[in-house]
Amino acid sequence: MTMAQLGLLFPGQGAQRVGMGAGLYAKSAAAKAVFDLAESALGIELKRLCFEGPQEELNRTDISQPAMLVASLATFEALREAGKLDLARCRAAAGLSLGEYAALAAANALSYADAVRIVYERGRLMQQACDANPGAMVSVIGLPASALEEICKAASTEGEIAPANYNSPEQTVISGVTKAVEKAGAAAKERGARVVPLQVAGGFHSKLMTSAAENLAPLLRQLKIGRPAIPVVANVTGAEVTDPEVIRDCLIRQVNHPVRWLDCMRTLLDSGTTEFLEVGPGRVLAGLMRKIASSAKVTSLSTPEDIEQLQP
Repeated sequence: MTMAQLGLLFPGQGAQRVGMGAGLYAKSAAAKAVFDLAESALGIELKRLCFEGPQEELNRTDISQPAMLVASLATFEALREAGKLDLARCRAAAGLSLGEYAALAAANALSYADAVRIVYERGRLMQQACDANPGAMVSVIGLPASALEEICKAASTEGEIAPANYNSPEQTVISGVTKAVEKAGAAAKERGARVVPLQVAGGFHSKLMTSAAENLAPLLRQLKIGRPAIPVVANVTGAEVTDPEVIRDCLIRQVNHPVRWLDCMRTLLDSGTTEFLEVGPGRVLAGLMRKIASSAKVTSLSTPEDIEQLQP
């Protein structure tokens, strides 16, 4: 592995599963420290929820977001403890939605305790917004984003709807009020697309989350953000960011604006990054990369066995 060309990728909500992090907690002192710190910072039984579930409770937005963050950072620390990762030799980092907080914490722009607390608040406020403004999300596979934008515009007669995640050239997630999402999904199917409903609490990364963005903004303005040790690619712009105030603004906007993951990955690829580590539960980001650039190598890591097999 050529570390100078290595990119770090951190997964987002939806990849959580019961049992995540349990092996790392048992075998890595560094991973254990991350879980213990997070549980102390939040005052909730995060370890039990991650290791034992139940899945329904782990899926709650206010739980799944800090749980995914902690599982990812525990993996990151276990990698460093094993001598398999040197941050100073990495090119850049990116994270999908809440994964952007993991990327910033791994790059030393946020303390782990602050990252856990702000992500918990983010999840809590997003859940409140979901309760106040019910919505839905579907993943549409097989149509270009431009076609989905047209479909969303036509479906907006039923209410707020827009693309929420530009994931790959032919996969876009749309988000909005349920009737509008259903109408758009039906139109996409008529054009030959595969439409997959997402098991989420509401219409993330859409205007339905505006109250969450507005309530999170003052908390983010108080948050201590440093200059990251390596560039982090911002979800809302797809560009590398290093200025703390630009990072802060991007995190505020991210809540109710689309995630431009395809642009983020193209930014990393265009910079010469050819190898990636997906640090945290699941293999979603590796799957997306296969659709973006099949020649890029992505290694997914979430267990002690994954780390042991990684060649430094």
